[in-house]
Amino acid sequence: QVQFVESGGGLVQPGGSLRISCAASESIDRIIHMGWYRQFLGKKRELVAGIVDNGRTHYVDSVKGRFTISRDRIKNTMYLQMNNLKPGDTAAYYCNTVGPPSDNWGQGTQVTVSS
Repeated sequence: QVQFVESGGGLVQPGGSLRISCAASESIDRIIHMGWYRQFLGKKRELVAGIVDNGRTHYVDSVKGRFTISRDRIKNTMYLQMNNLKPGDTAAYYCNTVGPPSDNWGQGTQVTVSS
């Protein structure tokens, strides 16, 4: 099964931007649908954004217009550009396949939005 490694998280002020990355252990051309999930402290993971192999993207309402998902097939890497970050975006972010996610969850990357 493909393995994912997330990186790029950190502390950012409200209104700031951050780009997080997800490196896959094999070609992402094989993955029809992949996405970013986030987990708030004490809550279940939720799907935040997804991208299908034809390039179609989808987002949860709370991040529409602020987050952009993309992927680089040559680098086998997926990205999440996050703009106008809010304290409510503070969470651990994970990448995985969608529909359904694989059992191979990575360590995630923590995003903290605070002044």
